[in-house]
Amino acid sequence: MDTAMALYRRSFPAHELRLWPDQQAAMNDPLYHFDLCLLDSALAGLILYWDFGAYIYVEHFCVEPSMRGHGLGTLILAELAKKGKPIILEIDPPEDEISVRRQHFYQRLGFVANPYAYIHPSFRRPFHPHRLVLMSYPEALTYEEARGFADFIRERVLRYSEHEAFRAGRPALRLAGGGRLLRHEIRGRHVVAAALQS
Repeated sequence: MDTAMALYRRSFPAHELRLWPDQQAAMNDPLYHFDLCLLDSALAGLILYWDFGAYIYVEHFCVEPSMRGHGLGTLILAELAKKGKPIILEIDPPEDEISVRRQHFYQRLGFVANPYAYIHPSFRRPFHPHRLVLMSYPEALTYEEARGFADFIRERVLRYSEHEAFRAGRPALRLAGGGRLLRHEIRGRHVVAAALQS
């Protein structure tokens, strides 16, 4: 888990990261999934997502930098798409070379950029809400779907953050035995999933 958390912290800016107690609490939520992707028993990537109703929201997704460019990201997202639900994720606006490449990567996989203005709140202090582009697979979201997604972020996802409205009512943390990880072992061009004990 230490290696996975190190990759998580290296891959995202601080305002997009949960503090460890908030991450532990999120891992106890039955809708939240923290999946490790392994290649030859080495950590190749992470996909952290929410399976809520008719949709999957990919909150964090990264591939180990030394393993990028070999189709692992495509393979991981293809495995997630096998769940048969529309997928929603957020990316930075395509304003520099990296963010443009990231958007093109998702578009090649069939994701669509949605036209709705979307501001994501920070998970931690100091709070810096940031503009993001909502992308969805396999088709664009309706306005009502985008509103429902924003409500889900506000009402469920932000429970596991430093936002005061949620801290007061948070139950005691209980990770031992309650949190779950899923390990995806990549063998050749196939992904084999196995539950891990936390």
